[in-house]
Amino acid sequence: MTPQPPENRDKETGRWSDLGRPPLNATALRRALVRPGALWTSLDVVPATGSTNTDLAARAAKGEAEGAVLVAEEQSAGRGRLDRTWSAPPRSGLFFSVYLTPRVPLERWGWLPLLAGVATATALSRTAGIDTALKWPNDLLANSPEDSGEPGPGGTPIGAERKIGGILAERAGQGVVIGIGLNVTLTAAELPVPTAGSLTLAGARTTDRDPLLRAVLRSLEHWYGEWQTADGDPVASRLQEAYVAGCATLGRSVRAELPGDTEILGEAVAIDGDGRLVLATDDGVQQPVAAGDIVHLRPADG
Repeated sequence: MTPQPPENRDKETGRWSDLGRPPLNATALRRALVRPGALWTSLDVVPATGSTNTDLAARAAKGEAEGAVLVAEEQSAGRGRLDRTWSAPPRSGLFFSVYLTPRVPLERWGWLPLLAGVATATALSRTAGIDTALKWPNDLLANSPEDSGEPGPGGTPIGAERKIGGILAERAGQGVVIGIGLNVTLTAAELPVPTAGSLTLAGARTTDRDPLLRAVLRSLEHWYGEWQTADGDPVASRLQEAYVAGCATLGRSVRAELPGDTEILGEAVAIDGDGRLVLATDDGVQQPVAAGDIVHLRPADG
C-alpha cells in the first residue's frame, strides 16, 4: 500500500481515509431531519460499532424516546435474521437503526419490517434511479445490468436481482428497533457472496450517502405516519398494496425451509393481512408462512 499524506488520515478513527468514501455529515443530517413535529428526535453518527441494533436496543431499555436514529460508518458485528452476519468496508454503505414505539394493535407490529422495506425501496428508486424490488420477508434487491463483465466472488458475473440490503426488526424497550443495511459503493471484488450487489453495481445515478440516508428516513417517516393514521391497517394505509406491487417473490415457485428439517414447496401467490407469505402447494392447499417461522426461503429448484 502506498503511504498516504497526513491530511488524508481520518482524525476520528485514526484510520487512513478512503477519499472516494467520505464520511457522513452528521450536523447537516440532524438539521434536515430532526425538527419540531418530525418523527426523528435524535440522530447520532458513530465511526464504528458492533451493531447499531444492539446499541439502540440498549438505549431503548433505558427509556430512549421514539424517533432515535443511530448510524455507524462501520459495523464489526452487523446482524441479519437468525443472527446471520452482515459485513462491509467502512463507509461503503448505510448501516443504521431507528427506534419506533407504534401506537397500533400489537398484532399489526409484524408489518414494520415490510413497511421499512417499502419505504427504503421507494426512496432508492426515486433518489438513486435504480430498479428495486423486495424479497420477502426482509431483503432489498436491485437489478444490476446483465453481463456487466465484472466478476464477483469466485468469478461469478454480476447479473440481475442482487441483494443490496437487508432489514432486521427486534423488540426493544416499549417498541421496536429496525436496522437497515445497504451496500452503496461496494465493488464486485468487495462483495461478500455471489448473490450480493450494491447501488454502484446497479448503476445508481448517485452514491452520495447523505442524500440517500435523508431520502430513506423521510420515506420511512411518511409510510410510518400513514400506517399509524390507519391504526396499523395494511389495507387502509395502502402498505399491503405497495408491498405486493414491489415484491419479487410473488409468482415464483419457492421452498420455505422450516425448523426441524421440514419444508413447504409451492408458488408464492399472496401476502396476507398479517404480512405472511401464502404458498399454493401442489395438493391445492394455500399455506401461509410467517417470517418468524422460516429458516430460509429459496427458489424451488435451487
